[in-house]
Amino acid sequence: MSTALDRLTETAWCTSTALRAGLERRGLPVPDAAYLDRAFTARDRSELAAAIAELGAHFARAHGSSSKHGAEQVRFGALLVPDPARLDTRTAVEPELRAGQTGITGPDFVDARLPAGRLVTEPGRDWSLFATVLGPAGPHFGSDETVRAADPALFTVRGTDTRTLMVRQLWGARVLQSGASLPDCEIGGDWTFSLLPGEDRVAGKAVSGTILHGKVRFRLGRADRGIAVARVCPALPIR
Repeated sequence: MSTALDRLTETAWCTSTALRAGLERRGLPVPDAAYLDRAFTARDRSELAAAIAELGAHFARAHGSSSKHGAEQVRFGALLVPDPARLDTRTAVEPELRAGQTGITGPDFVDARLPAGRLVTEPGRDWSLFATVLGPAGPHFGSDETVRAADPALFTVRGTDTRTLMVRQLWGARVLQSGASLPDCEIGGDWTFSLLPGEDRVAGKAVSGTILHGKVRFRLGRADRGIAVARVCPALPIR
């Protein structure tokens, strides 16, 4: 029976010819089955499975499985984040790395007012492992203002406030890992955007990520915009 870690070999990190070539050019090992067995222990696998289960249970309870919060779309799983010194997912990547990502027709957009963004991975580590939202969209908790002001208990799982990992680095890695099944995208489903309150606001503007009009977009917007398509992406670190 395959585990969440095993299923990473089915993601674009391993299946996309263009992305694999990009990893190799940067000196990053392709995270195939042999690499995953070397890099992660049996305890890591167990921690990952427990974190995914607890995230799912916690946020299902938080929403009472209500479809108005988008709870029916939310799926948690394993995310690999590359060493940012070799592939920085906080910002635009070369268009060739997105070959095969259906619906992306232009270069990535990064608002010029954005700073570099937070890093939440261990320096020098080839790949860092997280449990987080996969699939088309995360749950809805209102605006960036509402999310930041919420009782920490609403977002705390396994002793970690999951808002601290709602950052560009993880969202950008999630987009690459997803291959043709893009999150927060207008193609093939309802359009959403991911609020990233783990990042500092810029001149009062909230940071978010989305895929719209054929481009991956790291952008700024109103902090009080709490429409239903505003989503969050809770995450937990594994290793």
